[in-house]
This record gives sequence, structure tokens and C-alpha cells, in this order.
Amino acid sequence: MAAGEPGAVEGGDRKGGLRTALGGLTTRGRSFLAAGLAAGACAYVLGQSDLLRVGLLLAVLPLVCVTVLHRTRCRVTGTRRLSPSRVPAGAEARVHLRMENVSRLPTGLLMLQDRVPYVLGPRPRFVLDRVEAGGRREVSYRVRSDLRGRYPLGPLQLRLGDPFGMCELTRSFSAYDTLVVIPRTVPLPALRLAGEASGYGDGRQRSLALAGEDDIIPRGYRHGDDLRRVHWRSTARHGELMVRREEQPQRARCTVLLDTRQIGYRGAGPDSAFEWAVSGAASALVHMLERGFAVRLLTDDGNAVPGEGTGGFAGSTQESADSAGLMLDTLAVVGHSDGGGLSRAHDVLRGGDEGLLIAFFGDLDEEQAAVAARMRQRAGAGVAFVLDSAVWAGEAGAAGRAEERLRRLRESGWTAVPVEPDDELLDVWQAAGGMRPDTPSAPSGGATGFTGGRS
Repeated sequence: MAAGEPGAVEGGDRKGGLRTALGGLTTRGRSFLAAGLAAGACAYVLGQSDLLRVGLLLAVLPLVCVTVLHRTRCRVTGTRRLSPSRVPAGAEARVHLRMENVSRLPTGLLMLQDRVPYVLGPRPRFVLDRVEAGGRREVSYRVRSDLRGRYPLGPLQLRLGDPFGMCELTRSFSAYDTLVVIPRTVPLPALRLAGEASGYGDGRQRSLALAGEDDIIPRGYRHGDDLRRVHWRSTARHGELMVRREEQPQRARCTVLLDTRQIGYRGAGPDSAFEWAVSGAASALVHMLERGFAVRLLTDDGNAVPGEGTGGFAGSTQESADSAGLMLDTLAVVGHSDGGGLSRAHDVLRGGDEGLLIAFFGDLDEEQAAVAARMRQRAGAGVAFVLDSAVWAGEAGAAGRAEERLRRLRESGWTAVPVEPDDELLDVWQAAGGMRPDTPSAPSGGATGFTGGRS
């Protein structure tokens, strides 16, 4: 179950004493109590004994309900299960609640309420008429959010009520769960890579785990092994035929760079430029992991996610699904950076041989465009999707300024693609596959698209 440990509440909890129970009187109970006191006062003034009996009945009834409900010794446990616990923005998740009466006495009227953030929808409420001893009830509700994020569900609240509706006592569970709303991802087509057909490549470049002839790890000869792979030095040492171990193919590398500078984007909400960029980065990293690449998610402030594996690339030491989950969870809560620029991300890429670089840029001024141009020199190939904030805001003359930035990126070797408010990720992705940078150092030949490096 996605829920935590089952919680338990006890109807007869005496914490707070009878005064707390009196605070649970409903509007009806308070009205009966006030009417009874008023009738008793009028009966005393007028000397009407019949009116006094009516007043006593009206006043005593809510007090009796409070006492009985306060002394109820039923014990109820509750669990919550999310299905699923991670959903894309705009998709629905179902929350299953199960209540079980673990006491020997049946419960009275139970009102169940779960706390959910406003963005997930209205607060769900359920009424359970009566739960027999050892019985259980299951209810469910749906939640949906168009905004990515991590949203707490719970704690669960249980209201115990009497049959007359005079009093309600609220008990809360302690456990809560978290619903993760990840960015929307779009299935992307596989574009042919220059010199590579997949994350492992057609070039069959291979390397041994350890460097140096003396560090080669041999194994015993097996029937069918190629005699050209016999390691004679190890054979002489062990007194039996030893062969070099199988060489391992290296995985192509890919870095997905997300520009989160607040100054680079305008507006907010599901249809904003920043959310488009986050969704694009999520789709790109999932696609490259599925193709067998070792992928790293990098932001403009220099933080790499998940930061495991060789050089911080995921996929080489982790399963692709686990790697994608870690990065999507990060993108679910990523926000704007302090606007320090792209220099810190450039410093992370300074080592070179970073493989394919896929970047999602916001608005680039002269300085940041120069930094982005230098980034391309650190990668095997670079594809940039540029979301100019002025274009998204519809400002006059914005298209000309944006084209100047794109020209500069292309001259430095980027495959730069402009993104406008109505563009779909699938369309601009395919457009990038059919474009080539404007420099001789860019990949050329019969293949189109991107070229991957090696890890």
C-alpha cells in the first residue's frame, strides 16, 4: 500500500475531558439546549409545570447524547492507498480509504473526511451509517491537478455522531501520504543519430573496465572461445588456458539542460513558457533513457540529477525506470532559480566529451547567449529549444530579436529551434531532427539529427 502505517482513533478518548465533548455540540444540539433552558425559565416565572417538563426534555436530550458519545469505547483503524502515487499533470489518481472497527462494539454514525490541498479538488466527505464489530468499509475518491508538484493527502479525520445529530466529536489519524504530480511527457519519435543507431551505437566502440594490459581480468577458457582472445601471460601464470573477458559496450551520453532563470520566463500556470520547458525536458530525458542513453538532468544553477553513476549520468548503474523516476520527481517540484545566469551550468560542462546536449532555454540576452554558445563546444552535439519571453508575450519586434539569438547559437554549432506559444513539442522535436547547424564542425553527411558522445 502507498499509505503509511494504519492509524487508529478511539471514540472514547477522554483527552480534553467532558468540556471538549460539550464543544462538539452541533447547531441542533445547541438549539435544543437553549430552548430547554428558556422553557425552564418561563415555566418558573409562569408557574407552568407542564412547560417545565418540556424544557427539561429539550435540555437533557443533547446532554445525554454528549455523555453517551463521549463514553463510547469503539476503536477504528484507517488506511489510505493511492493508485497510482505518481501521475502526470492533468491525469487523475484514485485514493482508496478503508475503515475497520477493531473493537467489540458496533459504531454509531461515522462521518469520514480527508484533507486534500485545494488544487486537487474539493475536500471529500463520506457518511458511514454503522460499522459492526470487526467490520470494515471501503470508499474512494479521485484527485486531479493541472499543476505539477508534491501534494500531501491527510491526515484523515473521523467524526463520531449520535443518531439525533446533537453532537459530533472529531478524531484525527496521524498518517498522511504524498501524491507526486510530474510534468506531462510526450512520446517522441526516434531520430537517426549521426554515426549512432541507438544508445549503444552501431560503431561498436568498446572498452575494458580497467585500464592497462596488466589490469585485464581474464577468465577460464570455454568451449567455442576464439583462440585469438587467449591471454598468454595469465595462461602461463595459472597453468591453464585463460581468455580475456568480454568487452563491454559503452553507453552514449546525453545531458538534458533546463534553464530555470526567473528572468528568462514570463507568466505562470499550466500554459506558461516555463511549464512548456519543464514538460519538454521531462519528455526528452524519458525518451533518451528509453533509447539506452546514459542521461543527466542539469539545471542552470549547476545542479545535476540524480548525480549517480559515472560523471553523474543515470542509466549506467541504475535501471532506466528508476532513473526516470528520480529525475521526474525532481522536475515535479523544480522552480525558478535566482537568475544567476548559465555560467554555473557551463562550468559543469567544462570537462568536454559530454555527448549529446539537449537544452531548453528561456529568454537569452547578449551575455547569456554568449555563454550558451560556449556550451556547445563542450558537447558532441547540441540541440537548443529557445522560448523567448518577448515572443510569448506578443511584444512588437520580438521576432527579430529572437532570430538574432538563434543565429548566434547556430553559428556556434547549436541546432537551435524557436518555440512559440502554440507549438507542440512533437512538432519542434521533428523540426530539430531535420535541421543542421551552420558551422563546418557540426555533424554532416547522410544522417540527420543529433550525435551522441560516449561514457
